[in-house]
Amino acid sequence: MRFLAYSAKLVVLKFVTMTDRKVILFIAMSLDGYIARPDGDLSFLSLVDEKGQDYGYSEFIKNVDTVILGRKTYDKVLTFGIPFPHADKQTFVITHTPQLKNGNITFYTGDLSALIAELKAEGGKNIFVDGGAEIVNEMMKRSLIDEYIISIIPVYLGEGVPLFKKGRPEVKLKLISAKTFDKGLVQLHYVSDN
Repeated sequence: MRFLAYSAKLVVLKFVTMTDRKVILFIAMSLDGYIARPDGDLSFLSLVDEKGQDYGYSEFIKNVDTVILGRKTYDKVLTFGIPFPHADKQTFVITHTPQLKNGNITFYTGDLSALIAELKAEGGKNIFVDGGAEIVNEMMKRSLIDEYIISIIPVYLGEGVPLFKKGRPEVKLKLISAKTFDKGLVQLHYVSDN
């Protein structure tokens, strides 16, 4: 009887802390799997520039209130000469170097699993993983990504920063959709089946 009461408490606690909040990777890569050239250059993304076409990004971002990205990606975005695009969202820059919070931007040095558990327990809209490759792979190692929206740019770069690195576990995925666009971009949407 005592065990039954304890089990019921566990079920209730689990129910209260679970949310429908998803961690979603939304990223582009070359056909051979690179998210940037070796020097960090992203100009190959312009191959699919088309007036009025954002490949679903504006709809996607409406359902996001939190962004996670690595420090290298954050630093790269700051070089674009535009205001930080996620300033209106709770943003976590994953880094090894502690820094003071800057508006909605928190420089996070803790455990990624703990951060995701805390964010999911808070509730809210979806969590956008904005790269880079180091953060994506660390999250994959811990099975923290719920969905993958990967846009494939029709170019072979030959070398660069690979999106997927070695040393991570197998991840089974279920295809939600595959869309093709006039400029040759193919967008794949998968949900983690683990």
